[in-house]
This record gives sequence, structure tokens and C-alpha cells, in this order.
Amino acid sequence: MRLSTTGRAVLAVLVIGVALFGASGSMAHGGKGGHGNRLAIEVLSNRADLLSGGNALVEVKLSKHANPARVRVELNGTDVTSAFAVRDDGRFVGLLTGLTVGENTLTARESHGKKARITLTNHPIGGSVFSGPQLVPYFCRTQLFGLAASIDAQCNAPTVVSYRYRTLAGAFAVYNPASPPPADQIANTTTDQGVTVPYIVRVERGTMNRGIYELAVLVDPAKPWTPWSPQAGWNHKVYWLFGGGTAPWRTQAGPSSALVDMALSRGFLVANSSLNIRGQNANDWVSGESVMMLQEQIRESFGSIRYTIGSGCSGGSIQQHLIAANYPGLLDGILPNCSYEDSWTTAMEVNDCHLLLNYFAKSPALWASAAQRAAVSGHKDTSACLAWEFSFAPVGNPARAVNCNLQTPPELAALVYNPVTNPGGIRCTVQDHQVAIWGRTARGFARRPTDDVGVQFGLKALQAGQISVEQFVDLNEKIGGVDTDFNLTAERTEADPGSMAIAYWAGQVSNPYALANVPMIDLRGSSNVNDIHTDFHSWAMRARLDEANGGHGNQLIWSWPSGIVAPAAINLKAFLLMDRWLTAIEKDHSSRPQRVKVLRNKPADAVDVCYASTTPPLVEITDPAACAALLPYYADARLVAGMPLSHDILKCRLEPLRRSDYSVTFTDAQWARLESAFPTGVCDWSKQGVGQWIQRFAQPWLTFEDGPGGRPLGSPPRSRSH
Repeated sequence: MRLSTTGRAVLAVLVIGVALFGASGSMAHGGKGGHGNRLAIEVLSNRADLLSGGNALVEVKLSKHANPARVRVELNGTDVTSAFAVRDDGRFVGLLTGLTVGENTLTARESHGKKARITLTNHPIGGSVFSGPQLVPYFCRTQLFGLAASIDAQCNAPTVVSYRYRTLAGAFAVYNPASPPPADQIANTTTDQGVTVPYIVRVERGTMNRGIYELAVLVDPAKPWTPWSPQAGWNHKVYWLFGGGTAPWRTQAGPSSALVDMALSRGFLVANSSLNIRGQNANDWVSGESVMMLQEQIRESFGSIRYTIGSGCSGGSIQQHLIAANYPGLLDGILPNCSYEDSWTTAMEVNDCHLLLNYFAKSPALWASAAQRAAVSGHKDTSACLAWEFSFAPVGNPARAVNCNLQTPPELAALVYNPVTNPGGIRCTVQDHQVAIWGRTARGFARRPTDDVGVQFGLKALQAGQISVEQFVDLNEKIGGVDTDFNLTAERTEADPGSMAIAYWAGQVSNPYALANVPMIDLRGSSNVNDIHTDFHSWAMRARLDEANGGHGNQLIWSWPSGIVAPAAINLKAFLLMDRWLTAIEKDHSSRPQRVKVLRNKPADAVDVCYASTTPPLVEITDPAACAALLPYYADARLVAGMPLSHDILKCRLEPLRRSDYSVTFTDAQWARLESAFPTGVCDWSKQGVGQWIQRFAQPWLTFEDGPGGRPLGSPPRSRSH
């Protein structure tokens, strides 16, 4: 087998990654107990090589019979022993501050001569850590979102802390610790740990990784809180919010509100960043990096995290799937709503709709039937393609300033790419936003993994007798493609060299092998008409899991007939079920692989469910046949062209065009036209796509700091004792 230069490089990294990384890149968490007669240092807040902001929560694990009072800890040669003490749980723990950017040496010495050393690698709080070089220019807007003016080019600004309380009427109101309301006006809440506290919430808003974050947690403002002695109102669980959309903004934006009663009232800490809203940041690696950085801060400020549940619709579902697969340990369970498997396989549906609509508009007589147009697009009717065309198809236009949120003022709009007047300007596409992952073509543009070479549009509709032979031939000889500037072309779209290997190696196509380790409850409001969130995507993810893992026991699909966002009752039920599922996994201390623990500890009521209506009382239906009849799902143009339901082939492998493969009859003239339309052959869907083989061997926790394509970080650094 011959590989491209990029393919050979990725394979070399793969081999090294398998040797160095092992099975998991999840972050270390401390626990009670020493290391026998060995002195060791363990970083509790993050991997020792991925720290940010100059801080680190560290435990020194003392050897047997060691006297903590006679231990000396040094950071870069400076005595920092005073930061450490034996805490209430018996551990010798300290919060280090003042780490320099880059490598720092931490040593611990016991009085009898034992010594341990570890290297702590600290990154700027403004990023990046593993997502690669940050985009420039990028415009800070902290003052628009409740913060002071930024103090540097990385958009850092002083953190703001405020308080809210829950009124007896069920609303959040401002709480002033200096002049609090009467206690009888504040509601109480009992957490899922049985702790009853006044419903007062600490809300923190600050900057990190050039984004703005917000977190909220139950608190008593009059009492202290340290990471080794947190207040009882927090259950050590985190609920993470991910926002929808897809846009490659070059401006800072605001986070979602963390005031989520469903989670806060039960003791969860709620968190998110503006970089977790895909409609503001279309780089899912920056999104994952931002989760990691904020989780580190949570551990350093509040204490250990038991597990994190992700939640979010549309673009929020994409982030959950990709972060859970590519950076295991950040999200322990996910609740994708109105879901897509990932961005780039969804882009096939968007781009195909764009091409089909333009083609149909030029052939109105041949395609007068709306039913025939829908048969080719795979949707229930033509409205889904129209919804894509008016919403997200234009995101492919690099000269569209609104994609980057640079449409105003004029001096910002003038920075945007124009092929004639500003060919070196900012290109406002998703791939250019992710250029640190994809790398660049010879023209200096980000590689683009978009391809429709060999795709026989309408193939299944032809075989089913829904469209004529002439329609099929005319469609495939004229549909064409789009170039890198989003101009329609007579030629099919071909992916840039090297992009396929990166797509599967770096996890741009969601990795079903890795996702088997994560419980998922897919919340699917039926949306097959007048909307982009077509239902088949939930089932495409299931097909991926089945193909990769021989089953989909870690994924549930809950569906209902209308409204893409889960109704409150269904959302709460899924949230509570996920919480029970993760608690059961948490209690499994066996040596079994994580994917086995996920299945063995699955609650008995964790099954597929559909609802006939969303009007209470909700009636659950668990019979698969009844649900399929009640809420059928459809397809898209690639599935009609023959792609498997897994919907995960960005570029197909080709086979010769053969008349014997069709059940219909072509005239000689039609066949000659079809041969001209497919000079290199047609898709062979029985084979994996170009570059797809590498996905099975892809390693988690890639860093792009060294360049596009990514390399595995390897195992987390450990201390050395002597």
C-alpha cells in the first residue's frame, strides 16, 4: 500500500503513539494512601504537562513512616513547603502558584534522604495548550460581556464574582453578601447527597484561552472554601453546557448562563465557556482545550471532580461527540440533543443540498416533481435542503465577513479575504478556522476535506424507480462541485491531498471505537421537515458504533414528535438517568476496560424510548417497531447515493463503471454521458473510505503544538523517585 507524504507521516506518528500512549490519556486524580516505601508526587488538577495559569494542585505521597513536618518541597529551587500541609483527609497537599511558562521542576525530599522529582509544564492562561497556534488577528470584547477591558492581546481580564439566590417563587435574584435578604425569603434546596442548604449560588465569570467562561455552584458566602476542604453543597459533579451553531468567529463572545436550576439544585457545579458555543467557535479542539483548562481551575479552586456530564444541541452535540472521543476523561457521559455525529460528515449533507438546489433550479422542467427532488436528497421533502441552504451553506464562503463576525465596523470587514481585492485576507471558513489541525495547501489556504468524486447522486432512487434514467444521467453529469472559494464548478469537488488521513487520525470524523467508553443518551426531537436537524443522524451514530464495536449498548435514543430541544420533563429524566449510570460506573473498581464497565453498570431502565406526544403525562414507548412506525427517520443525498447508514466516508474509493451493476437500461448515448461524468470510476461503498483505516488506530490526546495532523502526548508525566 502506498501512502501520501502526509499518510506516511501520520502512520509513523501512529506507531510511536501506540508505543508511548497506551490506552488512555485521561488526567490523573489523587487518592488516599501512600506508595508503600516510595516517595512520589502527583498533580491533582491536570496532567503535569498541560497545566495553565501558573497554578497546580499537588499531592506529595509520603513513604511509610515519613514525618510530614520534616518534608521539604522546592519549586525551581525555591522552598514552597509552606504551601503544603496534611489536610483533613490525611493527604499532604498544596496549591502551588507562580509557575513560569514552560517547564518547572518540583522536588520533594524526606528527612531520611528519599527524593522525588517531576516536571510541571505550564502554559499561559490565554492559551494555547494542545490546540496549536492561535489565530491572528483575534479581537477582544470583554467589556461587552460584563468584564473590564482586556489587559493583553490574549483577551485576559480580571475575574468577576457575583451571587444569586433562588426566591421562594422560583426565580434567581441578585444576592449581596454585604446586605443579604432575610433568610426566610431564600429558598432551600436539598442536594442529591442529602445536604440541605440555602439556595445561594456563587457565579464566576472570567477569561481563559481567549474565551469568556462562567461557572456557578451552591455556596455559603460566609464560609471558607478550599480545594481540600470544599463546602458540602457541592456534590463534586459538573454539568457542562455546549452551544449550537457553526461559525468561525474571530471575535471574543460571551458564555451561556450557568444558572441551570436542574443541576444546581442537586449540587452540581455548572460550567461552560464561550469557546464551547460552536456558533462562536467552530474549532472543537479549542473547545476541548477550554474544557480542560476550566476543569483544572475548578479542581484548584473547589476540589476534585467525580465526573462531568455534557449537554447541548446541534453544534453542541458535535462538540460532545468529538471531545468525549478525542480527549477522554473530560466528559464522562454525554446528552447530545438534536445531534450530529460530527461537523465534516454533516457538511456532506449541507454541500450536497447546495449543489442539488442549484442544479434543480437550472433544470426546472426535468425536475418539476418535488417528490422526485426529495427522493434524490433523501429527505422527507425538499424543505430540509432549503433550510440548509439558507442557514449553513454560506459558511463555506471564505469572503463572507459575517462568518467571522467581522461584518462591522468597515475596518474589520476590510480585513476579510476577497479573491481579487484582498487575496491575503482572513478566510472565514471552518477549515481555515481549524488550520492548526489541517495545515495549508500550496496556495496557503487550509486543507479542505470536502469531496464528491465518484458519488452517484440519486442511485437508490433510480433503482427504486422513483426517478428516470435520463434524470439520473443528467443529474450526475451536471451537478458539479464547489471550489475552495465556494464558487460553483462544472467539475466535482475533490478533497485536498493529505486531508483524509488527518480527518480520521485527528478525530474530525467522530471515532466510534473511542466513544464506546462513554454513556450517551441521544435526545432526538423529530425534525424531518423545515429544519436542518434531520433524524437519521442519531441512527448514523448508532450504525458507527455497531460497525466498530459490534453493538451500541452505550447509546440510547430517546425521541418525541416535535420540537428539537428536549422538553423539560424528558431532559430531566435523561439527566437523572445519566447521573445514576455514571455513579454505578464510578463504584466499579474492577480492572475491566472502561467500555465493559459502561455496559456492566448500565441501569436496567436505560433503554430506547419514544413518546407519542410531549404533553404530560408522558407515555413512554419502548417497543422498537412501534417507535419506528411512529417516528420514522429518512436519509440524505449520500445515503441515497449508496453510502452505508454509518455516514462516515468523506472520500470514497472508486471502482469501474459497469452496466451490469444497474437494473435499469441505458441507451448508448446515455451510457457514454455517464462514462464522461465518471471518468475515474464510481464509489465502491463496500470498502472503507480513503484514509478511514487509520481511525481504528487513532490515539487520543493529540497535541497540535508541533504542527498539523497532531501527535499523541503519550502517557501523563510521573514523578521519579530515588
